[in-house]
Amino acid sequence: METQPLPLDSKSAEAEANGCIGDVEESRSAEPAARAGWNSKLEYFLAQVGFSVGLGNVWRFPYLCHQNGGGAFLLLYVLLMLLVGIPLFFLELAAGQAIRQGSIGVWKYISPKLAGIGYSSCVVCFFVALYYNVILAWSLFYLGSSFQSPLPWKECPATGNVTVSECKMSSPTSYFWYRKALDITDSIDETGTFNPYIVGCLFAAWTIVCMGMFKGIKSSVKVMYFSSIFPYVVLFCFLVRGLLLDGAKEGIIFMFYPKLDTWLDIQVWRQAATQVFFALGLGFGSIIAYSSYNPKNNNCHRDAFTVSFINFMTSVLATLVVFAVLGFRAKNKVAECVLSNVQFLSELISSGLVPRNKMPDFNYSDPQSVEPVEYRFWFENHGDSDLGNFTDCDLGMEMQKGVEGTGLAFIAFTEAISLLPGSPFWSALFFLMLLNLGLSTMFGTMEGILAPLADTFKVLGNNKTKLTVFSCVVGFLIGLLFTQRCGNYFVMMFDDYSATLPLIIVVVFETFSVAWLYGADRFLDDIEGMLGWRPYVVYKYLWKYICLIAMLVLLGATTVRTIVQTPTYLSWSLTKATEVPLEYPGWALAVLALLIIFAIMPVPLCSIYYILRERTKGSKEEGELRRPVRHSAAMSEMNRRNVTGP
Repeated sequence: METQPLPLDSKSAEAEANGCIGDVEESRSAEPAARAGWNSKLEYFLAQVGFSVGLGNVWRFPYLCHQNGGGAFLLLYVLLMLLVGIPLFFLELAAGQAIRQGSIGVWKYISPKLAGIGYSSCVVCFFVALYYNVILAWSLFYLGSSFQSPLPWKECPATGNVTVSECKMSSPTSYFWYRKALDITDSIDETGTFNPYIVGCLFAAWTIVCMGMFKGIKSSVKVMYFSSIFPYVVLFCFLVRGLLLDGAKEGIIFMFYPKLDTWLDIQVWRQAATQVFFALGLGFGSIIAYSSYNPKNNNCHRDAFTVSFINFMTSVLATLVVFAVLGFRAKNKVAECVLSNVQFLSELISSGLVPRNKMPDFNYSDPQSVEPVEYRFWFENHGDSDLGNFTDCDLGMEMQKGVEGTGLAFIAFTEAISLLPGSPFWSALFFLMLLNLGLSTMFGTMEGILAPLADTFKVLGNNKTKLTVFSCVVGFLIGLLFTQRCGNYFVMMFDDYSATLPLIIVVVFETFSVAWLYGADRFLDDIEGMLGWRPYVVYKYLWKYICLIAMLVLLGATTVRTIVQTPTYLSWSLTKATEVPLEYPGWALAVLALLIIFAIMPVPLCSIYYILRERTKGSKEEGELRRPVRHSAAMSEMNRRNVTGP
């Protein structure tokens, strides 16, 4: 913003020199001479794509697309990305590139009262880093377990000649995940002991992150050359392999079949907007931090569209892979279901227990030859009678089982992989891909913490290596909370509640600050000074009205949903060997509330701090101005008396 500097009068500049928490450097020195920069545009591009493309593209987007209308959800997602996602992404890129500071410095530069926005972003980044690295620890555990043949989750273990009942009642992959990997308790109230394997993997995960961030972007970008590219290689390998599997066609058709009536459901719009919001990483401060290392003439407008397009295409690619493989898994499950039911029916017919009017048309004496559609036709007409305990073998129902989050990665997908020839190889590839997706996002998340603090506090900026190591050590120690036997429940709690509401509030303040307080026209003038051409005027109206209104509606819908719906989590029942929804206990609800409050509290606190500070400073200046006036009046009176006498 060279042609028209951001607004800072003498008072705000002086106030800014003290910072919201302790003394900081004056923000006018927003572009320090020794500030690091990217060695090439490719490095920056890999970093930005690596941060925005994360685990959510693989295990969250396919689930949302499937649950909310398939192809119809894709159209809605693209619409919201064009109207809301890309304009806000461009806003953060331009702000970071212009001011060349982290999230705290950027908003403080615009107005000291807005510094809390940056601090809130740092707090949310820290919350996300705590549980996100636990997911990397789980991926490391599964990666290490993949170098076995057969895979340890391929079959149920047995004690003597008796199969373990918990595994028999569920599945080998569910048993391995809940009992071997997590050794999970029945509820969040039962803490249990620390899981030594996950503790070790968590230590390894934080060590990798620390080594990658040790020298800032200079070291992390070297890792990103691999961590940002390797997942695409694996996804394409899985796509080619998946399309050759029996059932892939059914899975993909089931996935993309459009259901346009879902557009009438407000919850579908809320979920699409939330996914756009998190897919691009808005509000974390990482976009601003990465962009701040760019030269001022970098075309951030083109970057916004390019990164967003790659992000979307990655989600579509991951969706194709997931449902091609899950279609193969579901077809195998349906085939097993049909086989067991037809065998049972054949036994009943042999015993003379099936009336003639309920006899099937298919060849029940050869269960292997019966097609699922033939069995389902018979089941729909006679399966619910008193003949016996028959089950519906529905491909759609099988496709819906465990297709979100950890259920997809560690249960459904691992089960499908175990059915492939050479399953250890594919398993190792898959979890190495998850590890690299998570690492790229973790680097961006940590940069969203470290860069603003180092830019704001001079002592931290001079000791950024020590700050990095200290942050990773603290992250590991607090992260031990998630390595207890009940740790998975805390991961779900943080994932669902610690970031969503605070980040939406942060972006609302960001948009309002730029579009209204600073001025959209003035911001476009600054961008024109950087790029040499003026962005389209439509951005002015998108920032001032469309984006802001959309974010306020999303904030309202999310707040109402959080208050009205009693927060629940899925627990694993040892006796039932299945997931059971439970309500969070009172103390857990208090923790949820504290997480949200603690994340958004810096915004009002910093505003109040600066308002009070300005008033106090104004009072002092007024007192200093009055004191000489009173002194001068007294001297005049004394002189008058000396001249005229008493």
